[in-house]
Amino acid sequence: MIVVHHLNNSRSQRVLWLLEELGIDYEIKFYERDQKTMLAPTSLREVHPLGKSPVITDAGNTVAESGAIIEYIVDRYGNGQLIPPSGTPERLRYTYWLHYAEGSAMPPLVMNLVFNRFGVGDSVNEGFIAPQIKLHFDYIEGELRKSTWFLGEEFTAADIQMSFPLEIVAMEAELISSRPKIKQFIERIHARPAYKRALERGGKYDFANSIQ
Repeated sequence: MIVVHHLNNSRSQRVLWLLEELGIDYEIKFYERDQKTMLAPTSLREVHPLGKSPVITDAGNTVAESGAIIEYIVDRYGNGQLIPPSGTPERLRYTYWLHYAEGSAMPPLVMNLVFNRFGVGDSVNEGFIAPQIKLHFDYIEGELRKSTWFLGEEFTAADIQMSFPLEIVAMEAELISSRPKIKQFIERIHARPAYKRALERGGKYDFANSIQ
């Protein structure tokens, strides 16, 4: 059985949600962030040397990184659900969004968080980070004007992967107020029964209240 090593208020919430969407049985091992540093506990290094979340263990495999975990679960247990057929244009777009979420959308958000926490000068934020955030989330807003989900009218695991950066942006009223399609996307995912079940199992997740 899949064991999700779940850190509170983290990307691992997406893994719980994916498993609920697919109706797969799983276990959760809970980890709590340090209240001062907000880092994961060192005990996670016993699962994976980097000590990061998400990470899953299953059938002798240890899989880290959100995109890799989603691919592993969908390929091994999905039976064709939540993923377009191989070799189609939709599959290429699916792969793009699966990697874009962490490779492009998240880095400026993480930099913004870290720089603000450690008091790095406003010039860095205003000159680089803020423009990058605007660039990426204006782009996403434009894509969501075209369709309900990132691949059209059919929900896929790419939407699950994209949820985390969008929930972070939604915590900032100034950013979300001018991006109604992102707001509507978040409202749709928060209304999904599987999303709600994942919250019940995973516990406190601040980003679930991002637009309330």
